[in-house]
Amino acid sequence: MDLFSLENKTAIVTGACGLLGRQHCKALAEAGAHVVAADLDEESCGQLAEQLGAGHLALGLDVTSTESLRFARQRMLDKYGRIDVLVNNAAINDMFENPSLAAEQSMFENYPLEMWDRSWKVNVSGVFLCSQVLGGVMAEQGAGSIINIASTYGIVAPDQSIYRNEAGKQTFYKSPSYPVTKSAVIGFTKFLASYWGNKGVRVNTLSPGGVENHQDPFFKKNYADKTLLGRMAAPTDYKGAIIFLASDASAYMTGANLVVDGGWTAI
Repeated sequence: MDLFSLENKTAIVTGACGLLGRQHCKALAEAGAHVVAADLDEESCGQLAEQLGAGHLALGLDVTSTESLRFARQRMLDKYGRIDVLVNNAAINDMFENPSLAAEQSMFENYPLEMWDRSWKVNVSGVFLCSQVLGGVMAEQGAGSIINIASTYGIVAPDQSIYRNEAGKQTFYKSPSYPVTKSAVIGFTKFLASYWGNKGVRVNTLSPGGVENHQDPFFKKNYADKTLLGRMAAPTDYKGAIIFLASDASAYMTGANLVVDGGWTAI
């Protein structure tokens, strides 16, 4: 079990206050790491860091700002002296405020360029900047693990039929920016793994499937029917994968995409 230990390691999770970000933080803390919970809302990060226990740090962080990332880097180095794990989890997944207009607004024909640009800035440029500023420390150290969070929708196209209710009404379309940016994240992982392989920095992707989070019953059923395990993921279902990719248990793994999706992409 020592292979999975993160004792004396320092790990930062971006988008830490999100549904999966919280679980990523808990997993790393449970494996022994000093966890830096980083998100735009520093107050919420502080509450999360308190829940994790002593030895952890909360940081307000904008992944699209080099200045913000440099500040975070210095805080981590001042407190811990090193950076061992970076989980690039922060991302935008389009939400439409008015459910009655969601189907129309999410159609590709109507999808706003501003939403496309915003997603690229956070989902792709944010991963680029975090890796550049924080991962650069790992390259100087000669060791580290970067985990980029993608999605099954970075591998296969969205199935728009799962957003159709029992009456056959399309309640929503999965818009283009999320799957396209997550596909880019997978490509970036391969680039960076190749670039920093000789520096001892491993770079891998985790592609999770959909997580159950109080969605409409019709959607949960539609989604579950497409998986081999017959259910959506629980938020805790990715904790083992995070520990594996962060630890020496995956010491000979880089440039890979670890798919944990209940079998969604297997058929």
